[in-house]
Amino acid sequence: MADSAWVSGLGSAAPTTTHTPRHTALVRVTHWITALCFVALLVSGVEIVISHPRFYWGEVGNVLTPSLFDLPIPASRPSVLTGYGFVLPDQNGWSRYLHFQAAWVAVLTGLLYAVAGLFNGHFRKNLVPEGAGLSRREISRVIANHLRFKPAGEAEARSYNVLQRLAYLSVIFVLFPLMIWTGVAMSPAFTSAFPATVTVFGGQQSARTIHFIVSLSLVLFVLVHIGMVCFAGFTNRTRAMITGRADIPETAAHKEDA
Repeated sequence: MADSAWVSGLGSAAPTTTHTPRHTALVRVTHWITALCFVALLVSGVEIVISHPRFYWGEVGNVLTPSLFDLPIPASRPSVLTGYGFVLPDQNGWSRYLHFQAAWVAVLTGLLYAVAGLFNGHFRKNLVPEGAGLSRREISRVIANHLRFKPAGEAEARSYNVLQRLAYLSVIFVLFPLMIWTGVAMSPAFTSAFPATVTVFGGQQSARTIHFIVSLSLVLFVLVHIGMVCFAGFTNRTRAMITGRADIPETAAHKEDA
């Protein structure tokens, strides 16, 4: 690169920092909208679950039928026996309203991101792993670096490694669609018009159970995602998601090779 910096008379590399483009405006805006929606969905979803912390399989499920599994938490309804001698305050009204509103905002934001990503090549260029990146040696190297808590190198700081790409693709094209599908499958108005959306799961209670399991998977993904951001450099990575540019240290020798 033309802007290589050299220490006079020594010919050795001097460390410099480049402001490298990292995220487009669309990615940044949809990221933060989705993050806000996720918080709203998580808080309201917890309140909804507290109203009936029992899960079933099939079409019918109530306090008089056997459950698939129970959460060991008190309920907010006295009719749901959970083994506790008290009930929590019932917040089911506002929580359902917030859950539905945040869900539709998240769906529309996700559709915008998906359509734009397909047309501008974002998925192909930044998320679909290259052929070499899928090699067993590459995957083993990335896993070993994570287990040793080794910071990402410059190449990985400029883009996503193979594990990140596979994780993001799984969330975008598997977990998110399944979350949306199971969500609408619990809506009587929607399933009356499109009954196949719920019968494919075996009933509304099955859809509710799958919805809960997928939500746990997304929470786990977010926790790992935040942990890796902190490990890789919280300030720099957060700045990149706000401004679109990341500060990446380089050496002149590396620049000349580039």
